[in-house]
Amino acid sequence: MTGCIVGWAHSKFGKHEGRDIESLIVEVTQTALADAGVSAADIDTVYLGTMNGGFVRQEFPASLVFQADPGFRFKPATRVENACATGSAAIHQGLNAIAAGKARLALVVGVEKMTEVSGAQVGDILLGASYRKEEDAIEGGFAGIFGKIAQSYFQRYGDQSDALARIAAKNHKNGVANPLAQMQKDLGYEFCRTVSDKNPIVAGPLKRTDCSLVSDGAAAVVLADTATALSLKRAVIFRAAEQVNDFLPMSLRDVVAFEGPALAWQRALAHARLGLDDLDLVETHDCFTIAELIEYEAMGLTPKGDGARAILEGWTEKDGKLPVNPSGGLKSKGHPIGATGVSMHVLAAMQVTGKAGGIQVPGASLAGVMNMGGAAVANFVSILEPLRA
Repeated sequence: MTGCIVGWAHSKFGKHEGRDIESLIVEVTQTALADAGVSAADIDTVYLGTMNGGFVRQEFPASLVFQADPGFRFKPATRVENACATGSAAIHQGLNAIAAGKARLALVVGVEKMTEVSGAQVGDILLGASYRKEEDAIEGGFAGIFGKIAQSYFQRYGDQSDALARIAAKNHKNGVANPLAQMQKDLGYEFCRTVSDKNPIVAGPLKRTDCSLVSDGAAAVVLADTATALSLKRAVIFRAAEQVNDFLPMSLRDVVAFEGPALAWQRALAHARLGLDDLDLVETHDCFTIAELIEYEAMGLTPKGDGARAILEGWTEKDGKLPVNPSGGLKSKGHPIGATGVSMHVLAAMQVTGKAGGIQVPGASLAGVMNMGGAAVANFVSILEPLRA
């Protein structure tokens, strides 16, 4: 699959009172076009990623991109949804259009506004990304799903609460330097490890600090074919972009094995002709700290059951041998569902072009992205590097 990121934009994540999805879409669309140095008239196709499911009343949002510039009028625009991997799914549609020769330039926007509904409603909407026939009664919404995954992992490999707290503390520490993050506060290991009034148990062994934040936000990328990208001021090429989907019901698979993410990583690294050791950083899907822990194993950083070693020995710290989530991850940055996958690609592109500011990993030129929808159901892995050295 060929294609390059040639421009990007990213709103601050958090609670955006008084703003709707339209205003967030318009903001990142205009900024991404300006960043790429192209016009709306140059864009051949538009993909808009959003889960919604009841977060906002406005459905059918793809043409809201046109509010950013009348030059979009009469362009094809399509809404994409794939749970928490919606943003990456939208990027793949753009890459597919380019690979098929249907587009030279594609605009991809990811957006979500989650804070207009109650916490209980958020929980029920997110549970729609589970297999309701069997999993609807799990208490705690999607935290309950990952609470069960954490319990199963603990039963098989032992209590990993220390490792989960270290992951939370790492990501909050990293997020301090990310001006786009919802929470820019170093909470520290002791706070993340200890149950308290401010850090209660949410589901299973998971505490509040083990859970990503309900958030509003948007991000956008302009994609181009390689020939077009070479004519623009900056380009980040996809060395690999892989998608692997698994069964939706957890009862049909080993939920702690993360077989889908593991296969997506294997295919991406093979396609790129790289080893994991070649990467300078990874932005991975830490919707819950247990997810990041198991993703260490899925990417091949450790054997199964040994993921804790990667964090306890400092491998995934920003100055470790493979920095994971130097942006602060979903844990610190926030997790506006449809925007997350696009956000991860924006932040990885910033890293490999040396434009990541305070979260920059020195000398980074190869970045991995792992975006996951549901409980390891829709799994996307990308590997990015500058088109020009």
